[in-house]
Amino acid sequence: IYSVNKTKKRRKVKIISNGTSAGGAMSALLGATGDSSDYEKYLTELGAADASDTVYAVSAYCPITNLENADMAYEWMFNGINDYTSMKITMENGKPNREKVNGEMNSTQIEWSNQLAKKFPEYVNGLNLKDESGNSLTLNNDGSGSFEEYLKSLIIDSAQSAIDSGEDVSPLEWIKVSGGKVTDIDFDGYKKYIGRMKPTMAFDGADVQNAENNEFGTAQTDSLHFTKFAADADENNVGMADEQIIKMMNPMEYISSENTGMTKYWRIRHGVKDSDTAFPIPAILALKLENSGADVDIAIPWGQGHGGDYDLDELFAWTETVVKAQ
Repeated sequence: IYSVNKTKKRRKVKIISNGTSAGGAMSALLGATGDSSDYEKYLTELGAADASDTVYAVSAYCPITNLENADMAYEWMFNGINDYTSMKITMENGKPNREKVNGEMNSTQIEWSNQLAKKFPEYVNGLNLKDESGNSLTLNNDGSGSFEEYLKSLIIDSAQSAIDSGEDVSPLEWIKVSGGKVTDIDFDGYKKYIGRMKPTMAFDGADVQNAENNEFGTAQTDSLHFTKFAADADENNVGMADEQIIKMMNPMEYISSENTGMTKYWRIRHGVKDSDTAFPIPAILALKLENSGADVDIAIPWGQGHGGDYDLDELFAWTETVVKAQ
């Protein structure tokens, strides 16, 4: 992609996509799917220029992504925590309606949570994820394992940064500190600290009333399912979105070391207090990218909830670094 300066000479433009929440998901999708033929007919219909649609770098804050596996991740994270405080988003006449909801899951939702939590290890293990030392990151049938330890390490780094900046974390009993260094965390204690925000199913609602269901709607049907689990639980049998559309909404489907259109530079952030989605989802995204050769900067910023652009100085510094890299 080129621009023309005043001397009429072409110079290459480096595009960096930045987004938060659903915007973070869109940025991730842009970064993973560059020049994929799956989108050509849609771009043609829109009248897009006949040019590459790759971007140079991606900044994604708390991306609500990998939706067909997000319910499993959420329940693996919050299974056993049955009360919730959420901002319920439903669609009314094509517009989002936001309402704060405090509640406790019913017996059906608790059973769904149990079933989904048990499914998550199989998904994680099928990804063949590895840490920077090449060690496999997996989960046992009971949900424990090296992948959980990796997630804990991100929280430990976040807590350590807070201590180093002068914050007193001693009231948080789930953080173990010795000599000013975080030695361990109680992961279950951390989960209770941030709390559950959404009842089961958090994303693909059995009643198709979640905003994500509307995301998969068509001209004929406002909202559709994107997981078989939720579709099977739907007493109204609303039905599933098109399989190809579900694929095209998930950047994980396109991340590969052979994908030459995939963005190389990524910055992923998910606040330590964010329970809008489960942070295994951005962690999985980061690991998959790293394992495919991308340059990934991931962190779980201390004190942050669901949001973005709270660290603009650091974001701009990262931007300057990656722009100069090539």
